Amino acid sequence: MASRSCANFLHLASGDLLDIPQTPRALPRVMTVPGIISDMDYCSSNEGFSDVTSSGCRERKIIVANVLPLHAKRDAETSKWRFSLDEDSLLLQLKDGFSPETEVLYVGSLKVDIDASEQEEVAQKLLEDFNCVPTFLPHDLQKKFYLGFCKQQLWPLFHYMLPMCPDHGDRFDRFLWQAYVSANKIFADKVMEVINPDDDYVWVHDYHLMVLPTFLRKRFYRIKLGFFLHSPFPSSEIYRTLPVRDEILRGLLNCDLIGFHTFDYARHFLSCCSRMLGLDYESKRGHIGLDYFGRTVFIKILPVGVHMGGLESVLNLPSTAAKVKEIQKQFEGKKLILGIDDMDIFKGISLKLLAVEQLLQQHPGLQGKIVLVQIVNPARGSGKDVQEAKKETYLTAKKINEVYGSPNYQPVILIDRPVPRYEKSAYYALAECCIVNAVRDGMNLVPYKYIVSRQGTAHMDEALAIKSDSPRTSMLVVSEFIGCSPSLSGAIRVNPWDIDAVAEALNTAIIMPESEKQLRHEKHYRYVSTHDVAYWAHSFAQDLDRACQDHYSKRCWGIGLGLGFKVVSLSPSFRRLAIDHIVSAYKRTNRRAIFLDYDGTVVPEASIIKTPSPEVISILKSLCDDLKNTVFIVSGRGRTSLSDWLAPCEMLGIAAEHGYFIRWSKDSEWETSPVGADLEWKKIVEPVMSLYREATDGSNIETKESALVWHHQDADPDFGSCQAKELLDHLENVLANEPAVVKRGQHIIEVKPQGVSKGLVAEKVLSRMFNGGKPSDFVMCIGDDKSDEDMFQSILTSVSNPSLPVAPEIFACTVGRKPSKAKYYLDDTADVLKLLQGLATATISKPRCLPQIQVSFESTA
Repeated sequence: MASRSCANFLHLASGDLLDIPQTPRALPRVMTVPGIISDMDYCSSNEGFSDVTSSGCRERKIIVANVLPLHAKRDAETSKWRFSLDEDSLLLQLKDGFSPETEVLYVGSLKVDIDASEQEEVAQKLLEDFNCVPTFLPHDLQKKFYLGFCKQQLWPLFHYMLPMCPDHGDRFDRFLWQAYVSANKIFADKVMEVINPDDDYVWVHDYHLMVLPTFLRKRFYRIKLGFFLHSPFPSSEIYRTLPVRDEILRGLLNCDLIGFHTFDYARHFLSCCSRMLGLDYESKRGHIGLDYFGRTVFIKILPVGVHMGGLESVLNLPSTAAKVKEIQKQFEGKKLILGIDDMDIFKGISLKLLAVEQLLQQHPGLQGKIVLVQIVNPARGSGKDVQEAKKETYLTAKKINEVYGSPNYQPVILIDRPVPRYEKSAYYALAECCIVNAVRDGMNLVPYKYIVSRQGTAHMDEALAIKSDSPRTSMLVVSEFIGCSPSLSGAIRVNPWDIDAVAEALNTAIIMPESEKQLRHEKHYRYVSTHDVAYWAHSFAQDLDRACQDHYSKRCWGIGLGLGFKVVSLSPSFRRLAIDHIVSAYKRTNRRAIFLDYDGTVVPEASIIKTPSPEVISILKSLCDDLKNTVFIVSGRGRTSLSDWLAPCEMLGIAAEHGYFIRWSKDSEWETSPVGADLEWKKIVEPVMSLYREATDGSNIETKESALVWHHQDADPDFGSCQAKELLDHLENVLANEPAVVKRGQHIIEVKPQGVSKGLVAEKVLSRMFNGGKPSDFVMCIGDDKSDEDMFQSILTSVSNPSLPVAPEIFACTVGRKPSKAKYYLDDTADVLKLLQGLATATISKPRCLPQIQVSFESTA
């Protein structure tokens, strides 16, 4: 396989967070002739390098994870490394969800350290034999990255453990964070060595690589990038304590699709995005999407499954059958309860043992009749907490066996050694009940494996000496706090901290009638067998493909420094409004209509001072003094404040409260929109809004002459948003037969008269100019929020009138790069003022009298 260079893609011209050296190219290209590297073998290359198309290229998916799905062992005789596939690895099993034609390439670390002198040879062998690309992290970096930041800081935090004091977890360490970022950068470099960004899909796995997407997106703006988190995602109250919370969130948001096991985990992530980054989400045809600078980042909720074929093949092994017979003999006459957990503080092993102790104490008749076999997988991390958990587990088991055991009976058997798959399968097949008592866990596939093993196979039936058509049963006791719990509706769900409840659940599972056990088992097996790992992988890949469909239909810009980088993705026709371009059109036209929003357009939205600056007043006066110009400020603000603030601009037109009030100049009378003359509905709205204001701390009501606005920007983000939805529904119901509309905006719910909008203002002004014999030949409209979109739409509609002698030049411009109906954008109010100053400089001011025409909302038909 040839690696592919994509060096002509644009880099962001900014400094990185860390000064990380480029990874050496340990991955050589394919040599078709000795000593000559061939570029003609590439399926696709980037524009500028080759005109070879990718039409004949196989679909390829690049799977990126912390560890490659390989076993590594050094041969004792030759001292050479020997590698084999890890059949238990999820990364290997998910290939079943892809089409047979799909090529799968793996990028990750090995479980062993490879000497630098051997790395190139090993890399070539792994690529050729296993389609694997090793990252070869330096030993010290690997230790700080994995055992340091991942296991001592991210892992506890994501499992709701805060370092309240030095004895309970490690405090945030900036050096470990830098190691995490450096490791992610090395992983990204390896992906860049082999990726064809136009065709390949990249799927990143788990919390070890949460900033890797930023590095990839920074290099390839349109990369097809998915991420799946296999651990829990904590609530915002926990996550917000992480000092690098924004960098990690933005890293994930540089993906196209983010996957979670449960809705709870996804909900916590969305809440963090809302509270910390101010992002809102919405459901689009059943798919949850976040708008992130013009890109839609989709959220996928689907728990991973098991590999049915792999589990069944292990059940069919002769070694499994032999082990089954051995275990049957060992525990003859006893009911077997099984637990299989990693040794860490979150798996709740000691709580499980205490529940068994409580069970034996409350039900003495079970003594000698039940046995808990607890298989302890090796710990994935190291540290004092793991040692303490192990010590507590052994002490508790010893105490139970001393009190309730006998020379021929031990109620708790701990198996603390590496247990082969066939032995685990034998225990699964024989266990009357399986208990998973974790206090917090991402998914946990033990219950799924237990269900499949209890269903059995023909070979297993033979080993158990049962008929093939005999009913199958299984019983599960699972913690509420694990990812698989929602999908197992027939399991007995427990709070692992409630020892009494867990003990009673175990008793219920043991004494439950066989017929009910059978029904529960059948329900679970139907789900597990149809939602296996292939189904999960296929569904994720399908959604990733859907999420990337619009990549090449938009223009992209990269903005932001370091880990704050993101891509702005907007319509191809959307471009920055150049001053020279508009000034040229301005000079050659004679009947100009200019519409300007106020807040966020000529005055900064975030500014405490809302009055216009002397510069703004000067520019507006210059524009208004030109006889060829009709200039309007169109705002949602009240007429009194706008009239006072803009008093020096005598010839300026003002449309207040979104156009409910309008006047042509300072000396003109205010005209009121006839369509909103009936404001009796305000008597209905005010008490409803007052109710929500009192119930929502931080909210307030703004009273306008024609409208009422409920603000919740100072309320709790989640509660305020929830209350806004309720208020919207409430008001829409009570105003169903009233001449008013309810609109939801940025942190507001506004009720205003029907038929009043900024768009109507633009339409009426343009219509009046046309009827006055001066049809506009230049229309400029600048605004920054949703209400201004009405103006953009209105001017596009109005000027398409076939009766116009000449189509005017239109400049609809939004402030900020974001999706809009406008064709142009300016970055901020400073850019707006520069542009207006350019127009003002081009203006030839002459003494001006008041025009005879007046704007009216009466019908022009």
